[in-house]
Amino acid sequence: MDDKPIDKADILRELEELHRLDHDYANGRILGSMCTEAHPFAKEVYCKFLDTNLGDPGLFKGTKLIEEKVIQSIGEMLSLDKAYGNIVTGGTEANLMAIRAARNHARKYKGIVDGEIIIPDSAHFSFKKAADMLNLRIVEAKLDDNYKIDVESVREAISDKTVAIVAIAGTTELGLIDPIEDISKIAHENNIYFHVDAAFGGFSIPFLKRIGYDLPVFDFSLEGVCSITVDPHKMGLAPIPAGGIIFRCEEYLDVMAVDSPYLTVKTQSTIVGTRLGASSAATYAIMKYFGKEGYSKIAKELMDNTAFFAEGLKEIGYEIVCEPELNIVAFNHPDMDANVLAQKLEELNWKVSVAKCPVSIRVVLMNHIKRNHLEELLEDLKEIF
Repeated sequence: MDDKPIDKADILRELEELHRLDHDYANGRILGSMCTEAHPFAKEVYCKFLDTNLGDPGLFKGTKLIEEKVIQSIGEMLSLDKAYGNIVTGGTEANLMAIRAARNHARKYKGIVDGEIIIPDSAHFSFKKAADMLNLRIVEAKLDDNYKIDVESVREAISDKTVAIVAIAGTTELGLIDPIEDISKIAHENNIYFHVDAAFGGFSIPFLKRIGYDLPVFDFSLEGVCSITVDPHKMGLAPIPAGGIIFRCEEYLDVMAVDSPYLTVKTQSTIVGTRLGASSAATYAIMKYFGKEGYSKIAKELMDNTAFFAEGLKEIGYEIVCEPELNIVAFNHPDMDANVLAQKLEELNWKVSVAKCPVSIRVVLMNHIKRNHLEELLEDLKEIF
């Protein structure tokens, strides 16, 4: 910190120079991110609520009511009549809350003190953070030939120490939906907490199904599902940070509650104490603004772009890892290592990521990637080929 105040214009000039080092979603060259540019209306609402703190909801009753409304709205989108949960910083915090709820519930009602969680090899790295922080052992279920969690592998992994099973609706690397209906039955039969990580797919699958896409069931209509992560700051076009965790029952929040005697509420279940209310307000506003019809239109446009890109790759001669279920395409050159191809694309100013399972170039077709960007990308890939 400087000894004396600095002129505002000088500060803004410095910040602008640093901001130029950031990549911009608008140019369509960020190809590996599951986030995108927030909608201008959501940004506008976000700024109006910057001083609100949901960690002390008695002081911000209106903003707390907004959070409750948006949680209820997301719950209804996921086939749950009465939803419980919170808008949090993102999928990592949401997944951490879910696993904490599962651990505490198993500890209280089953007496499990050294628990295990079953996750697929395709699970997001946030579950490794959760296991580390909550002193849980990870048991990895195998993937089948289609890169989805193997149901029998889950069944075989269950032990008397299992506190939770996790499956994915929109895997980070390939955008695939695990056989959640089958796993829900296993979890329910064995009285095991079942969490669905739909951070990516949660804001697209319901709308794609609404317009006729044949996609698997993943939500609370399955009796074994206890909680779902869904991120409004991904496909929902809300500003970062806006993750969501939805619980079937209030008791999952209750088992995480700690005393907060100096606040306007006496208990708190979230991981973060001070919580920005702007994320809830912006999410509420943008969901109202788009509605089911608007989100369905967006989801269809992204899937149309996905199909266009996948077909274009095939025509050139690239190999598609799997037929896309959601708006992610993973592919490889028939004779070139994926990391080498990634470097060539990087040199052409395309910001791609490399998946690990299987190793491949991964492109996430988010809202900032338009058809003309894909045409440019395909031309560059043709030149590389």
